[in-house]
Amino acid sequence: MIRILISFAILGASLAYSQSTSAKDTDITAPDGTKLRATFFAAAKPGPGVLLLHMCNTVRKSWEPVAKELSEKGINALTIDNRGFGESGGPRFEGGTPEVRQELFQKWPPDFEAAYQFLISQPGVDRNRIALGGGSCGVTNTLKLAGSHPDVKALVLLSGETDAAGIAFIADRPTMPIFTAGAADDEYSPVTLPVMQWISEISGSPRTKFVGFKDGRHGTEIFGPHPELVHQIVGFLVDSLVTSPVDLKAKVSPRETEAAKFWKLVNEPGGAAKAAALFREKRRHDPNAFVFPEFAVNFLGYAKLEAGDKQEAIALFKLNAEAYPRSSNAQDSLSDGYLAMGQNDLALAAEQKCLELLPADQIDPGFKQQLEVQAKQKIAKLTSATK
Repeated sequence: MIRILISFAILGASLAYSQSTSAKDTDITAPDGTKLRATFFAAAKPGPGVLLLHMCNTVRKSWEPVAKELSEKGINALTIDNRGFGESGGPRFEGGTPEVRQELFQKWPPDFEAAYQFLISQPGVDRNRIALGGGSCGVTNTLKLAGSHPDVKALVLLSGETDAAGIAFIADRPTMPIFTAGAADDEYSPVTLPVMQWISEISGSPRTKFVGFKDGRHGTEIFGPHPELVHQIVGFLVDSLVTSPVDLKAKVSPRETEAAKFWKLVNEPGGAAKAAALFREKRRHDPNAFVFPEFAVNFLGYAKLEAGDKQEAIALFKLNAEAYPRSSNAQDSLSDGYLAMGQNDLALAAEQKCLELLPADQIDPGFKQQLEVQAKQKIAKLTSATK
């Protein structure tokens, strides 16, 4: 009899749980008709919604611990396999040629927009309380999607970089909190941890949070050795969407951080010289001070180059090369700046320096190989031009 009663108790608890939350696999149709596989984790009653975008070395299941706990806390969650991953259609990302991957990159924004529209169309999802999250390549994907929906209330960003537009999006919204995290032993970049902290400090929101770990590797992989990260993310989203919903129109006093100060300076007309002076002052007091991430100034330099401000672009590329003297990519970018100015001798010297630094550079092997090929081609072209 006792065993029967225990069995009924267990069954009752299971039924209660199944009634409180549910996870359902579904297909979302992309604008071009491609089927994208997703899982919708419905909360027991109407509430906010969160869309979670995975890294480029995982699939949607990597976000499952967060999605499940969100639904248990009253927040609907949607995870999706990127086109080219998992159960979604499209050519495979893994092992794909550069052309295939470029095609996928171009298709992702409308795919994620379709996922966003699916989420806000679900019964019980409050479209006025939506947050987004992404890991690694999902950071850029998240920020691009958020750029199309400035009413998004909060962001979760794990172990990833973005472009100048993504950084500007964060910096320009002091009422929108973000949660960033990374690990010191990240297998893809030794500076992931300070980069994620820097991105968080660009945010002016007093509710922004940063969490760092000594180990855990990359993005959602950190959930394994550090399940507390799951709870921290969920707690942040519950606070931002349920307990004290973010009001994007509220008046706030933006946080003043060194990162925000640097980013403001470097974006001003002629700001490269001022930013360089700030950088040198910080390094004078602390030779190892992390003042800015390489990628941020690199993207900004190319943005200046495309806008026709060649002198400012070169000043930014020089600053990057000074801050990151072991970076082959910083030298390659500097070479592009000199080329744009017609200064071929300086361009050749910078590209030769790029090739010299490559063997010891701890960058992605695929990118390293691509950079080597491009550097050799540039050097050959510049060398023949000087003869």
